[in-house]
Amino acid sequence: MGKLSILREFWDFLRIRKKWWLTPIVAMLLLLGMLIFFTQSSAVAPFIYTLF
Repeated sequence: MGKLSILREFWDFLRIRKKWWLTPIVAMLLLLGMLIFFTQSSAVAPFIYTLF
């Protein structure tokens, strides 16, 4: 329930304060974090690291 309340608060913050420009930044940070997490111990990791 704690994780859902954080998402709810963030959504309310964006909606009330009209900070829509934060949405793509947060989305890209989440995608980058998932990319690092899922390729951490796979055979694809050396190819991902060459991108950065």
